[in-house]
Amino acid sequence: MIRPKDLVRLGLYRTEREAVEDGIRHLLLSHPEYRVEIAVDRYRREEVSLGKAARIAGLSLEEMKELLRDRGIPLLGPETLEEIRADAERARSALPSTKP
Repeated sequence: MIRPKDLVRLGLYRTEREAVEDGIRHLLLSHPEYRVEIAVDRYRREEVSLGKAARIAGLSLEEMKELLRDRGIPLLGPETLEEIRADAERARSALPSTKP
């Protein structure tokens, strides 16, 4: 079995971490479905936002929403631009005034 330290010793990578990260990148290129599974799992665990999950999966926001709905995973937070704007306005109005 080839180990990351073998690749570092040969000068192909500077660190074992770099070798492992490159290996994972290549794995995900060969299996794009893994990106989707990672994105769904991280969204379900509330580790990432819907937008970030969509970027991880390589999907549009609407495709990600549909995928989550199809899997029975509830969408967290606002779904529409109007809801996002309303949430942003509520957040702005909750901030203390900085005017003297």
